[in-house]
Amino acid sequence: MDLTLGTPSLLFPAVSLLLLAYTNRFLALASLIRDLQARYSSTPRRNLLEQIDNLRRRVRLIQYMQAAGVGSLLACVASMFLLFGGFVLVARWLFGLSLILMMVSLGLSVREIWISVNAINIQLAELESEE
Repeated sequence: MDLTLGTPSLLFPAVSLLLLAYTNRFLALASLIRDLQARYSSTPRRNLLEQIDNLRRRVRLIQYMQAAGVGSLLACVASMFLLFGGFVLVARWLFGLSLILMMVSLGLSVREIWISVNAINIQLAELESEE
């Protein structure tokens, strides 16, 4: 396989969009955490603690997702730099690393989605118990 400067540059839009999506998730969670904290301060309930614990795990996963995404972008840029310098073998390895980091980021994203579904189920259980 020929690795040219154009090959790693194909990853830029994908990683940029992923990081934007992860940032949006993080901001939404931060807002939700502040809201839950205010609700728990006024009316302490067990299900709010479960939701807060769930959000803590999700925020940690988003942190790891973002770190893997940024690592992917850095490895991609380093790969391009090495290609520019004529170090093709090392550039290939770094590009492979950037792809692996992208897969890690996406895998963590799937895990975070599963946890968010669990949070919705906690909310739905609360609604069902009120009826």
